[in-house]
Amino acid sequence: MLSQAQILEQLRHGLIASCQPVRGGPLDRPPLVAALAQATLAGGAVGLRIEGLADLAATRPAASVPIIGLVKREVAGSPVYITPELSDVQALAQAGADIIAFDATARPRPVGVGAMIEAIHARGCQVMADISTLEEGLAAHRLGADLVGTTLSGYTDYSPRREGPDLELVRELSRRGVRVIAEGRIATPLQARQALDAGAFAVTVGTALTRVECVTQGFVEALGGVTG
Repeated sequence: MLSQAQILEQLRHGLIASCQPVRGGPLDRPPLVAALAQATLAGGAVGLRIEGLADLAATRPAASVPIIGLVKREVAGSPVYITPELSDVQALAQAGADIIAFDATARPRPVGVGAMIEAIHARGCQVMADISTLEEGLAAHRLGADLVGTTLSGYTDYSPRREGPDLELVRELSRRGVRVIAEGRIATPLQARQALDAGAFAVTVGTALTRVECVTQGFVEALGGVTG
């Protein structure tokens, strides 16, 4: 079992593959998610981001790399849906997550950011705080988050919506000493490299690697405008 220091060192400057299939799609089965994860590891990924307890439980025995675990579910009265409650923390730790990701935005939430970070650390896991703005990232860092992800930039009403990854957010967080994971709308190897050059501790890529339907659709749409 890797120590917390070893987990961070293994992720440093590497690719984290987010294996989250289109829900309801043909790859939305735990054994297939585990196979997708193994395929990304064969290509050189140094870590995984897995959503859902069943997918995490299926992937854990097949992967010796650090796994970032999360659940996505709606809770009444809050827009927060990435690991929203303390019960989710316990379940993810039991399923084998090394790192637990949660929505650390400033939106109305069932559990405070500080309480979530304390609960994750109490379970022996490291914390990845998914944020959408510089202020949220700095706040999570001050409260003890081990990693801060730009996952939700452009997905809150008050954060800037960009075509590609929010490299400016990566740059500003890194400049302030935050261990930042670049995540969100990274579609090409060049964009991944640019994120690392902007100061990212590591880079997470999901759709471009493991959502086959979405990648295929992009090619089909590009071909659709051809006439003659």
